[in-house]
Amino acid sequence: MRKKHSAAIALSRLEEPIRAELFSSERLEQHGESLAAAQRVTTTPRKGRPLLPRVLDNGRVLLESYRATAQAIREERAITPASEWLVDNYHIVDEQLREIHDDLPSGYYRELPKLAEGHLRGYPRVYGLAWAFVAHTDSRFDPEMLRRFVRAYQRVQPLTIGELWAVAITLRVVLVENLRRLAERIVDERAARQEADAVVDRLLGLGGSSIEPAATILRRFEGGPLTTAFAVQLVQRLRDQDPVITPALHWLERQLEAQSTTSDELSVLSTSSRQR
Repeated sequence: MRKKHSAAIALSRLEEPIRAELFSSERLEQHGESLAAAQRVTTTPRKGRPLLPRVLDNGRVLLESYRATAQAIREERAITPASEWLVDNYHIVDEQLREIHDDLPSGYYRELPKLAEGHLRGYPRVYGLAWAFVAHTDSRFDPEMLRRFVRAYQRVQPLTIGELWAVAITLRVVLVENLRRLAERIVDERAARQEADAVVDRLLGLGGSSIEPAATILRRFEGGPLTTAFAVQLVQRLRDQDPVITPALHWLERQLEAQSTTSDELSVLSTSSRQR
């Protein structure tokens, strides 16, 4: 079970999505060649890092995210299109997880050449190949682009037959990894918005409670930078409210200034955040 924390400052602790500069087909081929020249493999592939435990953990996190989103729908809470996609397509994700488990036996995995350096050190070279493809295509699967990318890689460094066989299943592994990171972010952003709503309700004395001093309520959020989701929700709820909550608005502006942004800039983000 994950340690409880304030959703207002938690997103910075999440792993970033697998996303880099979006490449055209031609640029992706060039990257395939440069990647092949840069990647070095170990002489002891059997001593690489196991991949299946992470895959299983990804499955656990995605199931938790699915359940949390389904619960939000049952409670008639607002959800983003991305959250709705996860609920509608979770059965496909679950099927892919089962196929990964069945199609990548541990004995076969141990024989794949492993990377000798970099942030994926110890993982299969083909995993690094799939990671780069996902990062530079923003997870958009295009079979022809994948073929061109792999061919470009092999013009510099041929892959083994086993690696070529593993390209498809490894690509699934990386896509699931990225989906896990995005799903965690979706769930935490929703929690941050709910936390912001609870703060404003206390400031305004909604829900049958009396109005509480802004300094008392907001003190616990001064331990780190506010997440965008939390700050955007505060801006939306506090704008055009009664002057009684002016201290909260001043506090928010100071916090945002320390993060090199403003409430006006966040207001621009609010529309796009609702559409994700």
